Amino acid sequence: MSQKRSEPEMAPCYHHSYLLLCSLWVFCPSILAQTAEFNLPLKAVNLGNWLVTEGWMMPSRFDGLNGQLLDGTQVQFKSTKVGKFLSAENGGGATLVANRDQASGWETFRLWRISDKKFNLRVFNKQFVGLQGQGTTVVAVSSNPSASETFDIIRKPDNPNRVRFQASNGMFLQAKSLTEVTADYTGGSSWDDNDPSIFEMNIVGGLQGEYQITNGYGPSAAPKLLRDHWNNYITEQDFEFMAANSLTAVRIPVGWWIVYDPTPPAPFVGGSLNALDNAFTWAVKHGMKVIVDLHAAPGSQNGQFHSASRDGFLEWGDSHIEETVKVIDFLAARYGHHPALVAIELMNEPQAPDVKFEDLTKYYRLGYEAVRSHTPNAYVIMSNRLGQVNPQELLQFARGLSRVIIDVHYYNLYNSMFQQWNLQQNIDYIYNDRASDLSKVTPANGPLSFVGEWTSALAFDGATKEDSGKFAKAQQDVYGRATFGWAYWSYRCKYDAWNLKQMIQDGLIKI
Repeated sequence: MSQKRSEPEMAPCYHHSYLLLCSLWVFCPSILAQTAEFNLPLKAVNLGNWLVTEGWMMPSRFDGLNGQLLDGTQVQFKSTKVGKFLSAENGGGATLVANRDQASGWETFRLWRISDKKFNLRVFNKQFVGLQGQGTTVVAVSSNPSASETFDIIRKPDNPNRVRFQASNGMFLQAKSLTEVTADYTGGSSWDDNDPSIFEMNIVGGLQGEYQITNGYGPSAAPKLLRDHWNNYITEQDFEFMAANSLTAVRIPVGWWIVYDPTPPAPFVGGSLNALDNAFTWAVKHGMKVIVDLHAAPGSQNGQFHSASRDGFLEWGDSHIEETVKVIDFLAARYGHHPALVAIELMNEPQAPDVKFEDLTKYYRLGYEAVRSHTPNAYVIMSNRLGQVNPQELLQFARGLSRVIIDVHYYNLYNSMFQQWNLQQNIDYIYNDRASDLSKVTPANGPLSFVGEWTSALAFDGATKEDSGKFAKAQQDVYGRATFGWAYWSYRCKYDAWNLKQMIQDGLIKI
């Protein structure tokens, strides 16, 4: 995130003086020429929710945190005394007031969890709520939280959405008037509406990603929970199943903290690097290839839970490039000559316009060079930006680079028009619009194309699993024209249409 973070030590194998020895130790005796033959286009599957958490795919992992306030929870607070919502005046950079009849962006606060009771509150313009100087006036001006920006949120035992805030000075916030919010109330025993320190809390959003699960369970419980998950969610038997069903590769999302394994910065948990090593070993044994995908970049490149965002703000930019390249250099050094490696994806789904094109291409150039410093053979995948951008914007940049791939993600979801269409209309869209979209990023003499994510899930009400199977067949027909291949999202998921293993077992998808 944007706050300054102390630099932990790198994983031991990162240091170049030990690199060859470490690599041989990890992968011996399977070190072979990385140019081992394979056929394009690949038929791959994403191992989503394995090494980077996506809570919606397996909600039971969060069962132990039910009812708790996690990092990134978006909340609004209405004073019971004045009947108005708290607001960061101007969205931040000024005082807090309590004079809004309705709540929107300026009235929404994002939580940073310090413990189950202590929190920082971040406002629309990314400042933190705190006390002004040594006084009692409540402001939102700090870019980095300290003790004066830390509050105990005290919840009423029989109504946890009725709360009061205890400030660092030991006193409680109160809505003294519509324009005066102070931390000088010494009561705190009453939960009556007339108590000026009482607020009704309305939760309007939240995140369930790697930051939330690790910081939520904390350093005592999170390590065992995540390591048990890594050891059981994907196993060698899964690689055996994939290979037996004609899948030729896996795309494995990883987070930036893997470079610091086994002791990544808090709250992240060490051990994902060992799981990734296992995947490479299993891939060789079962004749498959591995795409390592940097799914979560430092600072978050899209503000989504699947990029391990702490609070839903996108903060990746020029200041994060050096650290992000360090991750790619580490991955390329460790796996660059491994026989299972086919590609390294420099970043998943950067979001426009917040991720600027000039920052992204600067990073892509440096990331490409980092990969090439360790291997001439591995492909380098560059994800298109999400948002209202030209899908061909990377083609000219990538044209002079060797073994480069443009990744696009196609979902018939997240747009109301797909909800209004029937199965045949969705299928027609694949054969017409998606085929045209793909052709635009598949130039004859340019980089290869890759549909790095797609699914058989449909948006319209009443869609059956059989419908999803027919929809998948259409996508296989079209996305099979991508010159590098495609990767289904995902191998495992609670929901069947997102679960390729289940769809194959049910006879609804044949690779």
